[in-house]
Amino acid sequence: MDSDSVFANIVRAPEDPILGVTVAYNKDTSPNKLNLGVGAYRTEEGKPLVLNVVRRAEQILVNDPSRVKEYLPIVGLAEFNKLSAKLILGADSPAIQENRVTTVQCLSGTGSLRVGGEFLARHYHQLAIYIPQPTWGNHAKIFTLAGLSVKTYRYYDPTTRGLNFQGLLEDLEAAPSGSIVLLHACAHNPTGVDPSLEQWKQIRQLIRSKALLPFFDSAYQGFASGNLDADAQSVRMFVADGGECLVAQSYAKNMGLYGERVGALSVICKTADVASRVESQLKLVIRPMYSNPPIHGASIVATILKDRDMYNEWTIELKRMADRIISMREKLFNAICARGTPGRWSHIFEQIGMFTFTGLNSEQVAFMTKEYHIYMTSDGRISMAGLSSATIPHLADAIHAAVTRVG
Repeated sequence: MDSDSVFANIVRAPEDPILGVTVAYNKDTSPNKLNLGVGAYRTEEGKPLVLNVVRRAEQILVNDPSRVKEYLPIVGLAEFNKLSAKLILGADSPAIQENRVTTVQCLSGTGSLRVGGEFLARHYHQLAIYIPQPTWGNHAKIFTLAGLSVKTYRYYDPTTRGLNFQGLLEDLEAAPSGSIVLLHACAHNPTGVDPSLEQWKQIRQLIRSKALLPFFDSAYQGFASGNLDADAQSVRMFVADGGECLVAQSYAKNMGLYGERVGALSVICKTADVASRVESQLKLVIRPMYSNPPIHGASIVATILKDRDMYNEWTIELKRMADRIISMREKLFNAICARGTPGRWSHIFEQIGMFTFTGLNSEQVAFMTKEYHIYMTSDGRISMAGLSSATIPHLADAIHAAVTRVG
């Protein structure tokens, strides 16, 4: 009997809007079903991919008899932290050379954001964090639970399906001095719309003139354009001016280490002394949360980043993944045009990264799921990485039907 349980009056929580798409997809028995909800790379055959260089690194680790399973320090694997900072900030970064950067290994991007958020809630003078509208569904929850007060700034313009740059500048200009601003380093999720380099320069000037604190979420370095340095330009611009900022990094997408939960949080400070004090307080956030991070995934990353040949092999595989996604954009755009689907669809190849914000509304999405067994989030975001040459015609047919029949 339910009434015997001490948890009898607990209500059932709704499915996570992103992970719930996969739950529904798994229940569907249609042979034509297609999951475009989850943000994970798939091959042309629709299979998950483990990079060859990752398999090589794992072999090296497994065959090393000196490796043990001892706890890592609270801040994680030192070599991983050093190499991660170098990857995002650049090998010749003055901030690194001057020891003004503290980096701690965290549980992928989510864990890095959470640790950073909690640190700021405890030690920063301003609790307001401005996140783009829209943004990844987990951002608001992470920062709210970390103790920050979440506000939004305009980002996406549904009419142009591009950046609302004017709105963004106005909202950041109106934010109280000292507010924290969350920025996507590249490949904005869910829209795939990024500021141009010129726009980034204006954003940086405004943020610095208002003494706002930038907090970068870098989930797709190298995965967006296929070039690791190009995808880090926004972050490096903010570090080059000597100002302070935070950067959360994830290796889920760019090394395909989704389930290994490998990430890092870097805090770039004014002086080496401040950086070392910041690190001491980050440890106090991490210790009661999960004590210390896992060793395996971080060791894979460190093995690849420290070896020139493996690093080069990784960049080639990374570019191959990025290029496949770019080619899917082109093919989908052409397929939609070939069907004469009403509307302007050039945003599909103008956007960047894993996702495309199609502009489809929730009724059209529901129609495509019901009639065509295509699963995606209700805001019309599709994962380009889940597409293949074989499935594009089916998706284009579904989009055409949704636009012409549901309106």
